[in-house]
Amino acid sequence: MAAYLVDTNILVLALRRKQGKWEMLRGLVAAGATLGCSAITIGEMYAGMRPHERAATEALLAELTCYDVTSEVARGAGLLRNEWKSKGQTLALDDMIIAATVIAHGLVLLTDNRKDFPMPELGLYPPM
Repeated sequence: MAAYLVDTNILVLALRRKQGKWEMLRGLVAAGATLGCSAITIGEMYAGMRPHERAATEALLAELTCYDVTSEVARGAGLLRNEWKSKGQTLALDDMIIAATVIAHGLVLLTDNRKDFPMPELGLYPPM
């Protein structure tokens, strides 16, 4: 089964039990998938967390594999951002770090923000 990197938008919706994201993640795990997130996502989760969500946020994040931002990932993110900028599309560095993490570790990205990840080499879930 695949290993997934879960983007912040999916984790927030799952945490808040919206749009069936909690059930989707549970279904993937039940099917044998492993779920992880970027260290960037951990920062984003805490930055946007509501005061009453702290315990649930920490419990959710504790269940995920955390992928650190290594020099390989940072280099890949910079190259991706540079490449897409030369094509006329400016992408956020934090998203490029997430994309580079997916590429470096051979993961599949779970996101609702597909426009932020136009790289054809990225595996996205669900596939289009």
